[in-house]
Amino acid sequence: MKKIAILFLLTVCLSFMNGATNNTFKGKAPKYVFLFIGDGMALSQISSTEIYLGSESSKTPGVKMLAFTQFPSQGVTTTYDAGSFITDSASAGTAIATGNKTLNGVVNMDTTKTVKYTTMAEMAKQKGYKIGIVSSVSLDHATPACFYAHQPSRGNYYEIGLELANSNFDYFGGGGFLSPTGKNKDKESVFDVAKKNGYKVAVTKSEFSKLTKNDGKVLAVNEILADGNSLNYELDRAESDLSLADFTAKGIELLDNKNGFFMMVEGGKIDWACHANDAMSAIKDVVAFDNAIKKAIEFQKKYPNDTLIIVTGDHETGGMSIGFAGTEYMTFFTKLKDQKISYVKFDEEIKKLKSGNPSLKFDDVMPIIKTSFGLTTEAGKDLSLTPYELNQLKDAFAQSMIDAKARVKDETSIIAYGTYDPLSVTITHILNRKAGIAWTTYSHSGVPVQTYASGVGQNLFDGYYDNTDLYKKITSIMGVTAKK
Repeated sequence: MKKIAILFLLTVCLSFMNGATNNTFKGKAPKYVFLFIGDGMALSQISSTEIYLGSESSKTPGVKMLAFTQFPSQGVTTTYDAGSFITDSASAGTAIATGNKTLNGVVNMDTTKTVKYTTMAEMAKQKGYKIGIVSSVSLDHATPACFYAHQPSRGNYYEIGLELANSNFDYFGGGGFLSPTGKNKDKESVFDVAKKNGYKVAVTKSEFSKLTKNDGKVLAVNEILADGNSLNYELDRAESDLSLADFTAKGIELLDNKNGFFMMVEGGKIDWACHANDAMSAIKDVVAFDNAIKKAIEFQKKYPNDTLIIVTGDHETGGMSIGFAGTEYMTFFTKLKDQKISYVKFDEEIKKLKSGNPSLKFDDVMPIIKTSFGLTTEAGKDLSLTPYELNQLKDAFAQSMIDAKARVKDETSIIAYGTYDPLSVTITHILNRKAGIAWTTYSHSGVPVQTYASGVGQNLFDGYYDNTDLYKKITSIMGVTAKK
């Protein structure tokens, strides 16, 4: 027995050293496949959420696990692309959707931007699966685009929208479009093209709720759109507003059929929150993402032998860390609970104040900071500002009052504020540091992400492998290939 155990361990170690992973499935293909992508989500975002949820219910260190982190199969996935160890969503999405490395900003084309790649969703459609694409950000954004579009630049939003309208996929749901009538707003609307191609378009909550399988192909856009024509951050979402989970559940309802379906669901605003270094907004959107996954888990319980659920991230955003020099070995995640709105909603409120009062003073804004984030100038409170922190806020406010185009952009300002409003990003930095959270960048980092799987073929997702292997594993499990 000892010899067998040692041989097994050696085999595992050698497979890791050689980068070997099993991408071949031998068995009956599942009818229902869910691929959930947490944009910008790696272990820091996941762990921060579980720590926060745990701290809500206990004063001693502990975590409350998310639904997907309890999946039986788990792996670590590398994310570098053809030109950099730090990928963007376009090159990462291309790797996942087609199994090919490309350059940042490129959607499903090679590094020369001349060869188009076929996606796993297109292959599944060819085989007879119904296809659904859901996102909390705009449907022409990089990650959703990587399952139906082929463009040399992720910024070709109108062209991407046209590819969506011509894809013949069965369900699109979530955010809207960044350029529905082209850059000069003089092109035929993507919505009109979709309608001509047989899509039932729903743009209100009432229309959404009335959708049925009899409507055929569906394009459903949230009635209330926030920054970048996306869904609101979960922290800002009204209870009556549709959630990512609602769009996922509707997708399951509309796509369910005897031939099966493939659905990709993106939690896109995890990434946006981390770009802005807003930990609480990111945490709440990870929870919203998990709630969407729970809809798939409920469905899986009905068809346990025919369903596969995969959850992964495309890259990490923000260089988020659990730990800050000022808090040393301690964390205080309960301090985040006093944040009531996202940085975006706060920016909107301050903008309104500025427009009505050009001579706005810091003392006029401090009450709103306290109400929105809990930070206070009162001594002895849980979130009392130190003199250093107060000076930071005042300096940031002064910069915020200057027109963005006129602000000095030097090394100090780039490190302090990035491209974000100086006041809001300084507020979240101070609150996050008090909680024991720090950030290294306003962009992406190069750390690997986690992948989780449950259902048919789940064992293929154990281990350490590249994001291109996700494509190989999923297409093997579904038994799909590109038609010549």
